[in-house]
Amino acid sequence: MAEQPVHVAVTGAAGQIGYQLLFRLASGQALGPDQPLVLRLLEVEAALKALDGVVMELQDCAFPLLRDVVTTSDPRQAFDGAGWALMVGAMPRKEGMERRDLLSANAGIFSEQGKALNAVAGRDVRVLVVGNPCNTNCLIARGNAPDIPAERWFAMTRLDENRGKSLLASRARVDVSEISNLGIWGNHSATQFPDARNARIGGRPVPEAIDDEEWLLGEFVTTVQQRGAAVIKARGASSAASAANAAIDSVRSIVDRTPDGDWTSLAVVSHGEYEIPEGLQFGFPVRSDGRGWEVVEGISLDEKARQKIKVTTEELEGERAEVQHLLPV
Repeated sequence: MAEQPVHVAVTGAAGQIGYQLLFRLASGQALGPDQPLVLRLLEVEAALKALDGVVMELQDCAFPLLRDVVTTSDPRQAFDGAGWALMVGAMPRKEGMERRDLLSANAGIFSEQGKALNAVAGRDVRVLVVGNPCNTNCLIARGNAPDIPAERWFAMTRLDENRGKSLLASRARVDVSEISNLGIWGNHSATQFPDARNARIGGRPVPEAIDDEEWLLGEFVTTVQQRGAAVIKARGASSAASAANAAIDSVRSIVDRTPDGDWTSLAVVSHGEYEIPEGLQFGFPVRSDGRGWEVVEGISLDEKARQKIKVTTEELEGERAEVQHLLPV
């Protein structure tokens, strides 16, 4: 067993996603069965009492890997020495709110948390932003943490990938493990593009296994794009367990080697791949060797795909323009 614990900071730790996430982290599902960890949990003052109850439950589970739990409302204390930061906490979208209202409400939070990470996090920290709008929240935090390399910042598009895989498996009447190479392009929003045409089912191109182009470019895409809203309508609250599960999957996709021939979905900093403007936190198909990651090059995109990617790119450029005042010149 590794001797030194990894310090894992989680923001919004007493919220619905945080509650679903913490026990899986403590059990070793994210960083592995031999890696001890310290959880550093951040919450607003009003939620600290609830967080105390969560800590009691963590203690009552007697997780062998969990060496300590720190709770605080101070971002600097939460991020102190962190090797991983899972930024879950964000103001949730409420009925009647536009996306730009959500962006405005969360921009200041992620600006300050980025500064705190820059000041006190571990030298090798890696950051996964889950709180929405996660791409641009990640951009804001990254922009305010100039000493943390851009390649260590990720925003979560894995939930969209998982949703798409489930839909494809159901349509093809196969087990979900048969689905591979499903990339999510762009923003984690209703403009994202889940690329079924380059995905595979049992090693075969999806269009061969599902001979229905109208469905693949129509209902499949819109169902993935609108799934979050559908969950809210059905349960009266946003996705929690599935979002926590996707966060675990995202961490594992970074620390583990991607299976040969496959790729996964993460929003990472653009360096101009596929003509995406540099600096955007953009959803790409990504591969990892367990030490570093790369955007998968050479994926064929037809004109319909390019048009859909253009739409999500323009949305992200618009969001960046709205928060430009929070980004260093």
